[in-house]
Amino acid sequence: MILVNTDYITGKELITLGLVKGSTIQSKHIGRDITQSFKTIVGGELKAYTEMMNEARAIATKRMMDEAAQMGADGIVNVRYASAAVMQGAAEVMAYGTAVKFK
Repeated sequence: MILVNTDYITGKELITLGLVKGSTIQSKHIGRDITQSFKTIVGGELKAYTEMMNEARAIATKRMMDEAAQMGADGIVNVRYASAAVMQGAAEVMAYGTAVKFK
């Protein structure tokens, strides 16, 4: 499946199938959350949270692609990501776009 953040795929005529999305809410366990809070004192990258967000984006993308596949899509255009803090140490990531089929 082709994923792009543009509204076209070069060389392809597209039939729009509809909106597809995938989301997840991820958190780190309390021990990891505490160690990361200490990191904010000295500064620097919060690697555990970077890993958490990368994993969340991968899960959301997979769920979006699965939804598109169920519609018979060949690709997804206008792919976008959004994230929001749900609570301390937990974040929601959503991936969304427009499922398309090639003519």
